[in-house]
Amino acid sequence: MAFVKVAKVSGIPSGVVLGFEVNGKKVAVANVGGKFYAFEDRCTHMGGRLSKGLLMGSNIMCPLHAATFDVTTGKVVTAPATAPVGTFAVRVEGDDILVDL
Repeated sequence: MAFVKVAKVSGIPSGVVLGFEVNGKKVAVANVGGKFYAFEDRCTHMGGRLSKGLLMGSNIMCPLHAATFDVTTGKVVTAPATAPVGTFAVRVEGDDILVDL
């Protein structure tokens, strides 16, 4: 595993999702009730940036066509997307959020 620091815990409040580019990969990190989840920052339907979408609990809605994914599993919740988004393991060390890329 290659965990890489992407953000600070204090920089992503509960209910917020932010996008990052790390080692050439676009990654989104969401804070759902104090727990952090990382996933590909690209909708599988048309490639919209999920970090620009609406986070509703543990679901993120793509800003382009409203496809919705569960950030905890990457699974599709609502169409038009049919394929899940990839997820990444997350580890918190102090105030640092690390993602396994």
